[in-house]
Amino acid sequence: MNHAPLRLALLIVLGLFALSGASCRNMVHPFAQPTVRVLPPTATLEQVIAVVNGNSAGIHAFSSTEASISSPGMPTLRANMAFQRPRRFRLRAQTAMTGAEVDLGSNDELFWFWVRRSEPPAVYFCRHDQFPTSHARQAIPIEPSWLVEALGVIEFDPALPHQGPYPLPGDRFEVRTVRETPHGPVTRSTVIDAIRGWVVEQHVYDAMGQRLATAVAEQHRRDPLTNLVLPRVVRIDSPQAQFSMRINLGNVQINRLAGNPAELWSIPRYPGAALVDLGAPATPSGPGYPQPDMLETTPAHASW
Repeated sequence: MNHAPLRLALLIVLGLFALSGASCRNMVHPFAQPTVRVLPPTATLEQVIAVVNGNSAGIHAFSSTEASISSPGMPTLRANMAFQRPRRFRLRAQTAMTGAEVDLGSNDELFWFWVRRSEPPAVYFCRHDQFPTSHARQAIPIEPSWLVEALGVIEFDPALPHQGPYPLPGDRFEVRTVRETPHGPVTRSTVIDAIRGWVVEQHVYDAMGQRLATAVAEQHRRDPLTNLVLPRVVRIDSPQAQFSMRINLGNVQINRLAGNPAELWSIPRYPGAALVDLGAPATPSGPGYPQPDMLETTPAHASW
């Protein structure tokens, strides 16, 4: 079986965009508004959280029809991308020569991924509530809900413990957050532009202090219709998975969706591709699920 494309898809859909450790400086998009200080030099934790949460809370959806994804050793793929709260996400990537190559998505109940070059052909899916004990969780120890946080929609949960802000070189603050998981505490380091209040890096560490992954956001752009900010480029690195990727959001539009919502948030079918459940063997039901006779359960010993 070809492992590389499946690893690419799984890392995308499980949210390695929201994670750990590079030290690259943020770049301002050339069409961004002139620099305006929104945080005082001695900002408190409450002030930093209010600015970050205030921007993200206004982003209910976004879409782009001119995105692209690239990774070392793989061709750059053109992509369409869409997001809608709380868990709806879709990324479909293709090349001009071969057509559709990758389809990643999530609705309120489950997430899925399909890769054209995987053998055997399959659309893999898993319920959100089954992920912690699923085959997917055994392969990649990152929660799917962290996906869009790396793309710029990050909110500090008031129920979680936050520490900081700690000043960093280059007019930046760091806020550390500890989240308890079934597999031990996970620490997220969020690096914020101390002048504009933009999230420029996110770092996630496991209970042993090992870095799981990195997301670095660049070329932030203020949407002229909503006055909200998203990065145009996000770079991801995961040392443990030996994986890196660059996402260019292109002509991202905030609070506007391109496409039919009913089609966007439904698990797709591709000719010759079986539906493979990576979660519990129980047959799911409800809107957005495949029909029972389409299901094929992955054996417990399966790996990709």
